[in-house]
Amino acid sequence: MDNTILIIVAGVAVGSLIGFIIAKILERNNASKLIKGAKKTASNILRDAKSEGESIKKDKILQAKEKFIELKTEHEKVLFSRDKKISDIEKRTRDKESQISNELSKAKKINAEIESKIKVYDSKLELLEKKQDEVDRIHKSKIEQLEVISSLSAEEAKAQLIDSLRNQAKSDAMAYIQDKLEEAKLTAQQDAKKIIINTIQRIGTEEAVDNCVSVFNIESDDVKGRIIGREGRNIRAIEAATGVEIIVDDTPEAIILSCFDSVRREIARLSLHKLVTDGRIHPARIEEVVKKTQKQIEQEIIEVGKRTVIDLGIHGLHPELIKMVGRMKYRSSYGQNLLQHSREVAKLCGVMAAELGLNPKLAKRAGLLHDIGKVPDAEADMETPHAILGMEWAEKYGEKEEVCNAIGAHHDEIEMTSLLSPIVQVCDAISGARPGARRQVLDSYIQRLKDLEEVALGFGGVKKAYAIQAGRELRVIVESEKVNDQRASELSFSISQKIQTDMTYPGQVKVTVIRETRAVNIAK
Repeated sequence: MDNTILIIVAGVAVGSLIGFIIAKILERNNASKLIKGAKKTASNILRDAKSEGESIKKDKILQAKEKFIELKTEHEKVLFSRDKKISDIEKRTRDKESQISNELSKAKKINAEIESKIKVYDSKLELLEKKQDEVDRIHKSKIEQLEVISSLSAEEAKAQLIDSLRNQAKSDAMAYIQDKLEEAKLTAQQDAKKIIINTIQRIGTEEAVDNCVSVFNIESDDVKGRIIGREGRNIRAIEAATGVEIIVDDTPEAIILSCFDSVRREIARLSLHKLVTDGRIHPARIEEVVKKTQKQIEQEIIEVGKRTVIDLGIHGLHPELIKMVGRMKYRSSYGQNLLQHSREVAKLCGVMAAELGLNPKLAKRAGLLHDIGKVPDAEADMETPHAILGMEWAEKYGEKEEVCNAIGAHHDEIEMTSLLSPIVQVCDAISGARPGARRQVLDSYIQRLKDLEEVALGFGGVKKAYAIQAGRELRVIVESEKVNDQRASELSFSISQKIQTDMTYPGQVKVTVIRETRAVNIAK
C-alpha cells in the first residue's frame, strides 16, 4: 500500500516536471514569434512615419512659399499706395508754390499802386495846406477890414452876437416852458380825475353805519324780570362788569344796551344771550360769563384782524397791529364802521398806486393802518391826535418809513415825505365823503356849514363864501379891487384862526381865498 502511494507520488512528480518542461518550450516558441511580429510591425511603423514626414515636409514648404508670395504682394501694394500719396503731395506742393508766386506778384503790383497813390495824395495834401493858408490869410484880412469898417473888434462883435442870441433864446425858452407848464397842468388834472374815477368805480363797499345803542330781544317779560333781578342787583352787576348802561323801559320783549364803546356793548349783548340761554342769572354767574365773553371777543378780534389782512393780501404784519385792525370792527367814525372804512381805503390806495406805477401792496398796508390811532388802549393815548398816535405805533412795530409817514400825514399833522401820503389822504377823503357813508344830524350839519360861511363873510373885502367837502374846506371869493395878493394871504390866515377859536368841528377845515381880476369890454 505504501509502495503504491510512493509510486503514484513519484509518477505525479515526474509528470509535473515533464509538463513544466513542455510548457517552457512552448512559451519560448511563442515568445520568439511575438518578437518577430513586433520587429515587423516596428519596421512598418518606421516606414510609414518616414513617408508621412516627407509628405508633411513637402506641405510645409509649399505653405511657406504661398505665405511668402502673399506677403510679397501686400508689401508691393503698400509700396504702391505710398508712392501714390507721395506723388499727390508733390503735386499739391507744386500747385501751392505756383499760387503763392501768383499772390506775391499781385501783392507787388498792389504795393506799387499804393505807393503811387500815396505820392499823389501827398502832393494833393501839400496843395490843400497851401490853399488853407491862403484862405486863412484872406479871412484874417477880411476880418481886419470889417473891424475897420464897424469900429468893433472881433471879440466885441462876438460878445454882442452872443448877448442877442442869449436874450432871444431866453425869451423862446420862457415861452416854451410856459406852454409846457400849461399843457402839463391840463394833462395832470385830466389824468388825476381819470385815475380817481377809475379807482372809485372799481371799489364797491357796502355802507355800514353803527349806532351807540343795541337792542337785545327776549322771549317774554318774565325773562326781563329775571335779568333785572331782585331790586335790580343783576342789572347793576352786568353794568359794573361790562361798563354798559342797560335801559329797561316799556318796550315789550326788548332791552336797550347803551354805550359809545361798541366792544363793551358787544360783550354785554353776548353775555346777556349766554345768561338767558343758560337760565342761571345771578351776580357771580354774571361775572364769570362776562370774563369768558371778554376772552371770546379778544380772540374774535384777532381772527377778524387775520382775515382782513389775508383778504387784502398784506403779509408780515406785527401781531399787535393785527389785533388793532380787528378792534376796528367795533369802532365807528361819524357813524361809519372803522374796519369797513379802512378796508375800503386800503383797496382804493392799492388801485390808485397801481395806476400811478407805485407799489400797490405798500399802499394797501398804509391805507389799512391809517386810522389805527382811533382804537387807543389807554386813556392817555386819547389826548394824542389819532394820526400821530397811529404813526407812533407803526414805528414801534417795525413798519416802513413810507407807511409811517402816510399814517401820520393823512390829516396834515406832519409833512408828507413820500408819494404814498397824498394817496392815503385822498382815498380817506373819497371813502368818507361818499353819500350815505357817514351819518350826521342834518340840522347840525347845515348849521355848521352856515356858521363857517358867516365867519368868512364877517371879514372886509369878502364877496362870497362857500363851505364845501362836507365842511372840510371853506372857499372865500374876495373883491380884487379891495384885496391885494398880500391881503388875501393874511385874510386866509385870519379866517382860519377865527374858525379855530370860535367854532367846534371834527377834523380840519381848509381855508382857500380866491382873488380874481377880470377885464370886461363889449364890442359894438
